[in-house]
Amino acid sequence: MRRAARVDANQAAIVRDLRKAGVSVLDLSSVGQGAPDLACGFKGRTVLVEIKDGDKPPSARKLTPQQVTFHNGWQGEAVVVKDIGEALGVFGIKYYNRQPPDG
Repeated sequence: MRRAARVDANQAAIVRDLRKAGVSVLDLSSVGQGAPDLACGFKGRTVLVEIKDGDKPPSARKLTPQQVTFHNGWQGEAVVVKDIGEALGVFGIKYYNRQPPDG
């Protein structure tokens, strides 16, 4: 029996912001077997995206052995991102971290 998928704390926000930017997002986090967290499509291009939490130390952001095996064997695009800026950058979308105005 497969264990429940663990999802990084920043995944929901990254998915939300990718979708706001017009990127199609399919959550793959329950697939297991080292598969990345998301399949993302933008302007005819599909990229598999593994999300790591940028607030964690580098040692906690390492790919698992299964993820390494998957990434090494995958013959399409697969990337690892740690924040929304990197995720949008995969598709050439500029990220502007603007604070909402007061009031």
